[in-house]
Amino acid sequence: MNLVPVSVSDYRRIAERKLPRFLFDYVDGGAYGEVTLARNVADFAGISPRQRVMRDVSSVDTSASLAGTDCAIPLALAPVGMGGMLARRAEIQAKRAADAAGVPFTLSTVSICSLEEVAEVSDRPFWFQLYMLRDRGVVTEILNRAWSVGVRTLVFTVDLAVVGERYRDVRNGIAGGASTWGRLRAGPLSYLSHPRWLWDVGLKGKPHTFGNLASYVPAATNPTQYRDWVGRQFDASVTWKDIAWLREQWQGQLIIKGVLSPEDGIAAAQAGADAVVVSNHGGRQLDGVASSVSTLPRVREAVPEQVSVLMDGGVRCGLDVFRAVALGADGVMIGRPWAYAVAARGEAGVRGLLEAFAREMSVALALCGVTSVAEVSRDLLILDNDRH
Repeated sequence: MNLVPVSVSDYRRIAERKLPRFLFDYVDGGAYGEVTLARNVADFAGISPRQRVMRDVSSVDTSASLAGTDCAIPLALAPVGMGGMLARRAEIQAKRAADAAGVPFTLSTVSICSLEEVAEVSDRPFWFQLYMLRDRGVVTEILNRAWSVGVRTLVFTVDLAVVGERYRDVRNGIAGGASTWGRLRAGPLSYLSHPRWLWDVGLKGKPHTFGNLASYVPAATNPTQYRDWVGRQFDASVTWKDIAWLREQWQGQLIIKGVLSPEDGIAAAQAGADAVVVSNHGGRQLDGVASSVSTLPRVREAVPEQVSVLMDGGVRCGLDVFRAVALGADGVMIGRPWAYAVAARGEAGVRGLLEAFAREMSVALALCGVTSVAEVSRDLLILDNDRH
């Protein structure tokens, strides 16, 4: 394929061709009938920028600050589980690209590369995402490891008390339930039909362990076995009191990811969060819930002003970043976009993607007649209900 990728959909097309089917579906899919997955993207389309002309926009500044981190654009790379299965040591490649673009990279608990390996990329701090595991001793130890390698911003995911039903993962055998033929087709046969991936990632990209968890699951030898252990560690009894405990353990910035209601945004702030991420887990948990962008304004209005508000889910271009900021977000996180890009073109793909987001954000600012992120407001949008 000679496609020169520019948009997220371009990178997605290339990633679909390059990846074994089960891995592409793992990244691309959502819960149940994937209604919320589609809604996340579609609801951005109903938000029109209000174009303004004849303004001096000769100098446009897209820089911002997210949860105490200075960024070239108001965007951070979201945590992507099993990222290192998409490209050889993909988390390393993505961190390098994020450093070059001047935006934060967030490492997942269930990444292939470990905290220590990612920290070796550069002295630029990265963010780390964690779940509340049943074994609080493991949680405390991981927090200490993160702090020791320079992590000062913790992204704590709260919408995984149970794992959503993801039909694609069941069909492909990742979540169990597939027939012997289905597992064979998703595993060995899929690998053999993608020889470049098999050589570059399957063989040269080893080890395929969850780097942050290897010492806690020494008998595990592949991502599926680690996923099983993590699944058993998810704690459905967690409440906001546990977040208050976490706040006592963690001295850096604390971002609570997975808020989808004003009430939960307020509770997160009361538990000590410095920021919240309005998120439905990319449509991968409870299908049919509202899109993140439609929920964003109510959460922003509800939480205290000193608490930063980010959002993720459906962000596919720099114009979407502009839309989110205009609706009250301090910035956004992107997961699938960088996952597609790293699968398609490695570090160069993620760099290209982030450069495109920066250009598009700059154009949106200029053509709406403003020269900085601080000037972006709700007045620069026309929503569907404004047209009636």
